[in-house]
Amino acid sequence: MDLAFLNFPDAPQPPPTAAYSHAVRAGDWLFVTGQLGVDPATGRLVATVLRGAGTSLDRAVMARIYLTSFGDYEAVNTEYARDFAPGRLSARTTVGVTALAVGGAVEIDLVVRL
Repeated sequence: MDLAFLNFPDAPQPPPTAAYSHAVRAGDWLFVTGQLGVDPATGRLVATVLRGAGTSLDRAVMARIYLTSFGDYEAVNTEYARDFAPGRLSARTTVGVTALAVGGAVEIDLVVRL
């Protein structure tokens, strides 16, 4: 299986706190590294990385959301649902964590079928 390790200079991320790629393409699958916060220009979390890889949220099959406060669950759920076409929601796991890198409150990673 061919692997492609992808990095996108326009991805709205703070400086890396560890060594990683924004995404890794493995055959017909794209594994998107956890994305923190919101891109202030678009209000979207992972759109820049997905666009750079030539895909979109419509192809997401699994999402993992990490929250430092489950008090944010409803707001995150509302925003998350807005990013998907009706009837096209991915499978999803939401996990409460004690902390995220660089003080983030929300992090989302994705598995996408290309």
